[in-house]
Amino acid sequence: MTAIAATDWSETTGGPGIVVLAGRDDPDREFRLGTRDYPWHRHARGQLICIESGMLHVRTESGAWLLPPHRAGWMPPGILHQVGVHGVATGWTVLIAPPLTTTLPEAPKVVGVSELMRALVHRAVDWSETRTPEQDRQAGVLLDEVRHARPEHLHLPMPQDPRLKRIALAILNRPETRKTLDMWATWGGISPRSLRRLIVEETGLSFAQWAQQARLIRSLELLAQGNPVSVVSDRLGYETPSSFIAMFKRSFGVSPGRFFAD
Repeated sequence: MTAIAATDWSETTGGPGIVVLAGRDDPDREFRLGTRDYPWHRHARGQLICIESGMLHVRTESGAWLLPPHRAGWMPPGILHQVGVHGVATGWTVLIAPPLTTTLPEAPKVVGVSELMRALVHRAVDWSETRTPEQDRQAGVLLDEVRHARPEHLHLPMPQDPRLKRIALAILNRPETRKTLDMWATWGGISPRSLRRLIVEETGLSFAQWAQQARLIRSLELLAQGNPVSVVSDRLGYETPSSFIAMFKRSFGVSPGRFFAD
C-alpha cells in the first residue's frame, strides 16, 4: 500500500498493469479533486476516471467531454488534455499500462459504470504493488469491464477550420444566443453553404445538432454547480423551464434531477 501511494503511477509504465487510486481533496494526493483547473498535460498510462459528485470537464484538441457523477471518462495514453474539476469531493481513477490499452478505445470517451466495475475498483484500491494470482485475475476482469463499457453521448467535437472554430467558441461562450445558421455564417465570414457542409465533415453533426449538444454540455455544467432548473433554462435561452426539461429528456431519456440521481 505504501509503494502504491508513493509512486506517480500516471507516469510510470512499470509495475502492476492496473493501478486504482482513490481521489480526495488532500494536498498530497496524486489524484486530487476539489475545485481546480489542471493545465494541458498528458499521461504515460491510460486513465479511467469516475467521480461521485460535482463535474469534470475534459478538453482535448479534438473536442470536449463532460463527466457527471457515476460515469467514467477514458483517456488513452499520451493524449494531450486539460481538466476542470468543479465541486468534486470523492472519486477514483484506474491507471492502465500502455500494453494493456491496445484493445481499448483509441479516442477519449465517457462510458457507463457497471456494478461489477464499481465493486472491482473499490476492492483494488486496497491492493499493494505486489499482486496475488487472485488479484491478477480480478484485474483482468476489471479490464474486460472497461473494454465493454457502454458509451455515453457526452462529447462535443470541435471543428478545426478557423472560421468554424470561431463560431463554435462563440456559441459555447453564449449558449443562450439563438442566431440562425445564416446569421452565424455572416458573423463568421463564411457562406451558409460552406458552414453547413464543413461542420458535418469535421464533427459528424449538423449545425443544429452541434448547437444543441453545446447547450446540453453547458446545462450539465450549470446543474452540477447546484443551479435550479429555472436558472439553467433562463441562462440557456429557453422560454420556459418545461421546454428545457423536454429537450433534456429527449436527449438523455430522464429529467435533469433523475439524471444526477441515477
